[in-house]
Amino acid sequence: MSEGHDVAYQELRERVRETIAPVDADAFAAIAPATPKWTAHDVLAHLVGVPEDVVNGRMDGIASDAWTQAQVDRHAGASVDELLADWDECAPAFEALLADAPAEITGQALFDAGTHEHDLLNALGLSGDRDSSVISAGWEWIVGARSRGNAPALCFVTETGEHIAGKGEVVARIEAPRFELYRAVTGRRTAAEIAGYGWDCDPDPALLLAADFFSIPPRSIGE
Repeated sequence: MSEGHDVAYQELRERVRETIAPVDADAFAAIAPATPKWTAHDVLAHLVGVPEDVVNGRMDGIASDAWTQAQVDRHAGASVDELLADWDECAPAFEALLADAPAEITGQALFDAGTHEHDLLNALGLSGDRDSSVISAGWEWIVGARSRGNAPALCFVTETGEHIAGKGEVVARIEAPRFELYRAVTGRRTAAEIAGYGWDCDPDPALLLAADFFSIPPRSIGE
C-alpha cells in the first residue's frame, strides 16, 4: 500500500491547474526544452493521458514511446480547459489506485508526474514547487529503483541527508540539491551542469542517468 501517494498526486494536479490558469493559450505551443519533440500542450496531454489510460485499461505498451505519443495525438485538438476537465474526470479513480497499489508502482507514477510537471512549467517559463510531496516520493522511488536494478552504487548527498542508490561498493559521492539530482537522472541537466555538483572523484555525468533511454542534453533547458 502507498500511503499518501494519492494525496501527493492530487496536490500535484491542483498545483498545476492553479499555476497554468493565468497562462495565455498561445503559450502552450512553445517547445518544451526538456522534451524537444513536444510542446507544452503535448506535455500536459501526457500528464492527463497517463491516468486516463490506466483507469480505462489501456496498458499495452505502457511507458513506451508509442503509448505516450498516443496520449499526445489523442488530445492534439483539445483546449487547455478541455484537458484539465479530462484530468478532473479520470483523476479520482487513478488516485484511488495510487492509494492501494504497491509503492514500487505508485512511486514510479509519481516520479513521472513530478518530472513532467516541471517540464511543463519550464516550457511555459514558470517555476514550480521543488520540495513537494511528489518530488519527495519520486526521489525515494528512484533511489530504490537504482538499487533494485543493480546499478553501480552512488552516494547522493542532499539537503535531506545521504542516500545510497545502487548495489555494491559506492563508486562516487555526489553532493547537490535533491531537485537537481531528480532532474539530472532523467537527462534534464547537461554534462557541465552535472560536473558542477560536488563530486569526490572525476565527474562522470552518465553515471547519474536512471535508464538507457535517457541521455545527457547538449544544451541547458534553462531551469
